[in-house]
Amino acid sequence: MVSEDASVTQLELFFDLVLVFAFTQVTDLAAHEATAANMLRALLVLAVMWWVWIAYAWLGNVVKADEGIARVAMFVAMGAALIVALVIPEAFHDMPGGWYAPLVFAIGYLVIRLVHLWVFWLASSEDTQLRGQVTRWAAGSITIGTTLLIIAALNHGTAQLLLWIAAIAGDMLWTFFAGNEWRVNSVSHFAERHGLIVIVALGESIVSIGIGVAGLPISWPITVGSLLALTVSGLLWWAYFDVAAATVERALIRARGERRIQIARNCYTYWHFPMIAGIIALSLGLKKVLNYLGGAEGHSLHDALHGIPLFSLYGGVVAYLIALVGFKQYATGQVSTARIVTAVVLAALVPVAWHLPAMAQLGLMCAVLLALIVWETVRFAEPREEIRHGSEH
Repeated sequence: MVSEDASVTQLELFFDLVLVFAFTQVTDLAAHEATAANMLRALLVLAVMWWVWIAYAWLGNVVKADEGIARVAMFVAMGAALIVALVIPEAFHDMPGGWYAPLVFAIGYLVIRLVHLWVFWLASSEDTQLRGQVTRWAAGSITIGTTLLIIAALNHGTAQLLLWIAAIAGDMLWTFFAGNEWRVNSVSHFAERHGLIVIVALGESIVSIGIGVAGLPISWPITVGSLLALTVSGLLWWAYFDVAAATVERALIRARGERRIQIARNCYTYWHFPMIAGIIALSLGLKKVLNYLGGAEGHSLHDALHGIPLFSLYGGVVAYLIALVGFKQYATGQVSTARIVTAVVLAALVPVAWHLPAMAQLGLMCAVLLALIVWETVRFAEPREEIRHGSEH
């Protein structure tokens, strides 16, 4: 079993490498076709991959991921997750030749979930309360999510999309209502694990910068645009790790019983998903901006992002900020008004940004985020210092 002072294992970090690839695949899927329906498909695929990751994040807080049968299970799950990630481009539309990809995706997901359930079942053999929780959760979550995805694989068009939505929504709702008798054996491990997946997602935003200018000669627009994009990613990192992550972790440490499980589930399992989705949407926007700045596909420095790419650029950051507000508010009861205001300002600036060149669109968003971080750092200097360096009260 995992001890209270445990930290993330090297095997869990290795497991996350599959998610790195999956996030890139989701970004590519979203970039393939600039339509609302395709963005929905990308979001649904991301939700499935998130549920894969979150299941093993909880498991790794109960049993040591790199010991005994858990180690073997992690490698089996990694293999299935890699196959699932490989077929993301075909998750909805099978390409000619080879296996029928939508069904491969669904079966791979089923394997991942069954392996997870099996290890959790073994881990709860001497814990009657946890065994009951695992049983209640499995009765609905496994059957709803995996069964509907398999049925979706055999359908097309609107029916397929609706089945995907039902599978994911059913899975998430069942998990929410299935009970609060899970275990968080190590708060430090749990918080660190979720912080690392934020880093993984932010890494995808940086990878998108490189992909956006791949094969293009270096120039001042590419240089300036890349640094602006990196600054945006850095400011999002700051918004999470400077104070918010530590504040919620402290609340999780102080919580006891069901309240601890509720914070772990709602703040980390649920509120982190829109954070990750926001970063992936931002990655799509950054990729398109750098495309434009590099003159790819006939674009010039004066061209502007419109439609889905612009909404992804600004909307991704808005979703991230709102999720951060919810993340902190649920655990502490404190509402980050400045972040809500910033999200509203960014949303309101979209019609203005519509008429600006891509560089200015990116620069404007960067300036708003920078203003938020500077204001918070100065305005809350004392409590910030206490949270980051003071003793816990």
